Amino acid sequence: MARHVYLCPLRWADMDSLGHVNNVTYVDYLQEARVDMLRVNAPATGGEQLAEGVVVVRHEVEFAAPLVFRFEPVRIESWVTRIRAASFTMAYEILDEHPDGARTVYTRARTVLTPYVFSEERPRRIRGEERTVLERFLEPEGAS
Repeated sequence: MARHVYLCPLRWADMDSLGHVNNVTYVDYLQEARVDMLRVNAPATGGEQLAEGVVVVRHEVEFAAPLVFRFEPVRIESWVTRIRAASFTMAYEILDEHPDGARTVYTRARTVLTPYVFSEERPRRIRGEERTVLERFLEPEGAS
């Protein structure tokens, strides 16, 4: 298993009036990390359709600490926790790693996604090459 690391820039427009990242924006960050993992930095070809040709079935987001605006990017780790015939589940942590090895976790999240044929408006099964890409990021629930 290899967790994918994405360094996400914070944008001034992402903030609320108190200078915290707005709760809605976290879901955008998760999507950016997922696309980066499956399209930009996939370990093999075959995951490109999973980067954008999916629909979200469910998001679960736990806010652990406020993230305030700064010029340094925030770290997003993402990995796959479950692969089924026509859906997969990704997990994420939005965090900072400190020089002493400590971590400040701002958000933990899970997303269930299903491949989707938009031209036919229907879900589809995960293809073999897509499963291969997803398996490279697989860390089953409770394995860490």
